[in-house]
Amino acid sequence: MQRRRVISSLGTWLGASVSGVWSGAALAQAGGGGNRIVLGQSAPFSGKAEQLGVQYHLGAKLFFDELNARGGVNGRTIELVRLDDGYEPERCVANTKQLIADGVFALFGYVGTPTAQAALPLATEAKVPFFAPLSGAQSLREPFNRYVFHVRASVMDETSAIVRQTQSVGIRKFAVFHQNDTDGQAGLEGVNRALKALDLAPLATATVDRNSIEVSKAVADIVAARPEAIIQIGAYRACASFIRQARQKGFMGNFYNVSFVGTQALMDELGSEAKGVSVSQVVPFPYAAATSLSREYIAVHKDQRGIVPNYSGMEGYVAAKAFAEAVRRAGRNLTREGFVSAVESLRDVDLGGFPLDFSPDRHTGSRFVELTLLTGDGRVRR
Repeated sequence: MQRRRVISSLGTWLGASVSGVWSGAALAQAGGGGNRIVLGQSAPFSGKAEQLGVQYHLGAKLFFDELNARGGVNGRTIELVRLDDGYEPERCVANTKQLIADGVFALFGYVGTPTAQAALPLATEAKVPFFAPLSGAQSLREPFNRYVFHVRASVMDETSAIVRQTQSVGIRKFAVFHQNDTDGQAGLEGVNRALKALDLAPLATATVDRNSIEVSKAVADIVAARPEAIIQIGAYRACASFIRQARQKGFMGNFYNVSFVGTQALMDELGSEAKGVSVSQVVPFPYAAATSLSREYIAVHKDQRGIVPNYSGMEGYVAAKAFAEAVRRAGRNLTREGFVSAVESLRDVDLGGFPLDFSPDRHTGSRFVELTLLTGDGRVRR
């Protein structure tokens, strides 16, 4: 509860990045010229998935603020404008139209597959780079799109890693709980593919609507199938509700979540009931100096009262760092097409324990996945 009060107090700090601060004319001038590069982000900053957007944005803004304090990159500062879509595609489309009309240089850090898919045709038509969405869906990776770049591994990579881990402890009976949307379907497809390679299939599947926590029927259906492990693909509040109710009904097996759940937010929702829940991660450990990138990420928090290191923030930080490196390589005469070519030149780049490898025909730069275990006292173990 203390952490939630801290988060609720961050509005002033975040408010500096809200698009209302900018006029359309100012954005048009700053989008790719002058001494500023303005990025547009549509994400959930309210509702039942808000911490996915809030923490990703905070992580990215920490990097950009630190970079700007040192003079920016190639003589330009980078500023991130955010609009709230509540994790709803229709609102995301309206936000994206506004951001493109206002002249942002690129779209950055969209959260969720349904919203990103709704926005993507607009970005493609306008030839605006669509950088680092928080989604692992293949539908955003295939077919290939020149203007889309992924800084995280796919959900196929994550579910494959989860299934491999379960095999090491002899688990053979699975169920899948997932959002009833494209995020959930992407995860289900990944689980099915990984299990099929082992001549297995889920004993049961059940769904929850996006932005809902009505999971009682899903819990009843899955617990009745008696799985040994339940793989979850969804946002933190629905997954937390499912875990809590399943435990109350006597399920004592394993829970596995993909990174989209929002690790810190899931722990905050569950409290001591988080004990033993596994989450796959697509960025390095953010709570200790396990890598030079982690050490750097932790260091930038020292003067930011109330902003807590976490995986969602680390993902935003990594995305911002990758974006800035591409801008640096694009040179002083920055254009969108030049930026695209610069990202494609990021071959075998190490951001400090996090490798990236893009090319002209490969726009998913990372396959990094590791599994973590949550504890009952609010910690994450690798």
